[in-house]
Formats: sequence, C-alpha cells, structure tokens
Amino acid sequence: MIIFIGILWSAYWYVAGYGLRAAITGWFDQQQARGWLADFSDVATAGYPTHHVTRLNNPALADPVNGTAWRADWIEFESPAIWPGRQVLRFAETPQRLSYYDQTSTIVADELIAELQLQPGVSLVLEKLALTAGAWSVTENTTALAAGDTLSLIMAQTSLPEAYAITARADGFTPGDRLRALMNSAASLPQSFETLELDMVTTFSKVWDRSALEDSRPQPVAIDLRLAEIKWGGLRLFAAGKLDVDAQGVPSGEIAVKAENWRDMIDMANAAGALPDQAVDPVTRALNFLAGLGGNPNALDLRLNFRDGFVALGPVPLGPAPRLILR
Repeated sequence: MIIFIGILWSAYWYVAGYGLRAAITGWFDQQQARGWLADFSDVATAGYPTHHVTRLNNPALADPVNGTAWRADWIEFESPAIWPGRQVLRFAETPQRLSYYDQTSTIVADELIAELQLQPGVSLVLEKLALTAGAWSVTENTTALAAGDTLSLIMAQTSLPEAYAITARADGFTPGDRLRALMNSAASLPQSFETLELDMVTTFSKVWDRSALEDSRPQPVAIDLRLAEIKWGGLRLFAAGKLDVDAQGVPSGEIAVKAENWRDMIDMANAAGALPDQAVDPVTRALNFLAGLGGNPNALDLRLNFRDGFVALGPVPLGPAPRLILR
C-alpha cells in the first residue's frame, strides 16, 4: 500500500510540476505575442516530493507601452505540491536591473522574497503579498539612491475585495548622496532613519489579479492613511487622514500632519525646489504663528487640505496636488 501511494504521489507530483512549469513558460509566450520582450535562457523543476520549485535563468521582461523593463540572473517559483496558489518567489542576490524608459536602476538585495497567496481560479486574485528582504541597495549609474538594513511590505485583501491593507517598514533606511544633497542635509542629519513606517488601507478601482500585470493597473479610489511616521535625527513627522481619488488621479480630503523641528523641513523643501525662495519667508512667518498657538514653537499640528486639484498646508497654499496614478 505504501509503495502504491508513493507511485501515485510521484505521478501527481510530476504531472502537477509539468503543468506549473508549462503555465509559467506559457505566460512568457503570451506576453511575447502581445508585443512584450519576455524571455529566459532555460527552466528547471525541483523540490520533490513536497514542493515544486521552478527556476528560470536569465529572465527578462519589458513592456513597450509603459516603458518599464526588468531583468535578473534568475528567479525561483516555489509552492506546496498540494496547492500551487501559495507561491514563494525568490530573487537573485546578484544585481537586478529595473528600467523606466532611459532610466535604469540596479537593485541588490539579500534574501529578497515575495510570498503570494492567490485565490483558486484562472484570474488569480491576489489575497496577500508579502515582500521581505535583508540588506538592500538601489543605485543608478553607480550613484547610490537608497539603501537599508531590512525591508518589509505587506498588502492583504480586506473584507471588501477591492480594498487592501498595506503596511511597510524599512529599518536602517539610508538616503543616497543625491537625495541628501538635494535636501541640503548631508551635514545636519544622521546617515540613516530611525523610523520609516506606513500603515494604510487603499481601495482600488478593481481587485489585483493577473490582469493588473497583463493589461492595466488597478487605480486607487480611496486612501485611509492610518499612520505614516518618519524619524530622522531631530526631524519627526507623523501623518494620518483620508483621501478620495477621482478618475484622473486627483485627490481630495485632509491629512493631519504633526511635524517637529519644522524649520529644518522648510529649509529642506526649499533646497529640494518644492518651496520657491520667495515663499520661504511668508511660509516661515505663517507657520511660526501657528506653532506659537499650539504652545510649542518647534512643533506644528496642521492639515494638508486637498481641494479642486490643489493642496495647502493649513492656510499656506503649496500648489497643484500630485496625481495618484499607477503606471
């Protein structure tokens, strides 16, 4: 009986492994037929008897419509042999290249893993995505853009299928020299952030499924920002609030903001070009008055108001609101 069950399980494992392998390679063929660059050098299957591990060597993907491209030395797809809907994607620790038109970034990460929980069915609706990594870095043309000790990103479907709870955390986040120079902060702030966290629920125009990659991205229609927290040296920034987003990506609503050592933030915004020189003095005077009303001249409790396509920090207009569109 044991030998008979072993033979049946082996037959199932090989058939299921062949089907999973054919589905992955077939998806690449489908994207080629749609005009993408979708290629790999070879494929192998392992993991017997408990798992299926499908490894693609030298995968490359490029979408000519939106100008994005990605390539790596290898990628592995691992799933329990009993159910392929729980996929674990392991990425190469060698450099990966992510491009947007003529801009190419190089990503290097230790133990970069994406865990996918998908609903049964051909549409492959995303129930949960968890992306984790050890030490990581992003560079562009040998210039460091950012790095960190760890990275954690979780996106989980809520009781409303189109709404996803999103949390993110980066320990030891270190901005690159270009970002520090842009913010005129190289000398005044420590090398890395103490805290960089995000907790929010985002409702999209449709569920995330295979069409999000093959056709069009789901677009945000409502954002419930529970908490965004940044601690960088003497700078402290906390934000929470709710936004509605229209079909053109224009947000409306309010975000409550608490900032400590806000004068340094004005200097950084001015150095980055977000705040014109002629606006620095009026903004400083207005915020200084508002901070005085709160009893602590070094702390601000204000609201980011999004109305009619524009954004204002309390009574101070900042300009056009950013468009929240996923390309």
